[in-house]
Amino acid sequence: MRTRVPTPEEIAELVAFLPRLYAEGFQPIKAWHGGTKDAQGALTLPWPEYNDIVEAFFRTASSDCWLDYDYRPEVAAQMLEDEDRVRNAGLDDIKTMLTFCVRGERFSDGHWGAMVEGGYLRRLLERLAEIGNINRQEER
Repeated sequence: MRTRVPTPEEIAELVAFLPRLYAEGFQPIKAWHGGTKDAQGALTLPWPEYNDIVEAFFRTASSDCWLDYDYRPEVAAQMLEDEDRVRNAGLDDIKTMLTFCVRGERFSDGHWGAMVEGGYLRRLLERLAEIGNINRQEER
């Protein structure tokens, strides 16, 4: 199922997170919790407590205009690993990769932090900024 194309304002809203997510000294994960056993031996698996900026970014990136409901995680992960592909990605590919970034936390605690720390979101947002600039120039 294809979703609508993001508006220039929605592109700018997402790109606005770039300097905040990659500010000097920024830590996407405030703390890890859990990872302990109780007196009966039951293990509580660890989970991250995210910085508010990370949570706000992923709330925004979860908007319908950014989702690819037909994405395949293994394909999206390969796309995200290919820096040349990201540098030349169109909006449809960006939506696929963002969907992988958003949904990965459901299956792997700490995924969002890894997407920030590994520079994956930086590359996606930089490409999205270029697309936003191209669209604004074409409107003139």
